[in-house]
Amino acid sequence: MLQAAFIFFLAGLAEIGGGYLIWQWLREEASPWYGLIGGIALVLYGVIATWQTFPTFSRVYAAYGGVFIVMSLFWGMIVDKKMPDMYDWVGGAICLVGVTVMLRSRG
Repeated sequence: MLQAAFIFFLAGLAEIGGGYLIWQWLREEASPWYGLIGGIALVLYGVIATWQTFPTFSRVYAAYGGVFIVMSLFWGMIVDKKMPDMYDWVGGAICLVGVTVMLRSRG
């Protein structure tokens, strides 16, 4: 489970970071290099996700969704300096409960 958590973390950084860089390029008029690097990070995210050992694509990506929601809250705090409110944290906790239930299933 520790290996799966590490892969989730790496994939989250690639997906959130890549999306953020593209956002900076297109919405904040940053250098086109941001977009290129962001695109490369998003491709890496797709590759990293395949390293998981869960049996199905749908389970892996659904679980990533819950983990990425919480990682995005932390990204907002650390990178954007935007503090999530109580509803964000409660919603994130609910998502993590869902991820835990899904990953416990053997089907």
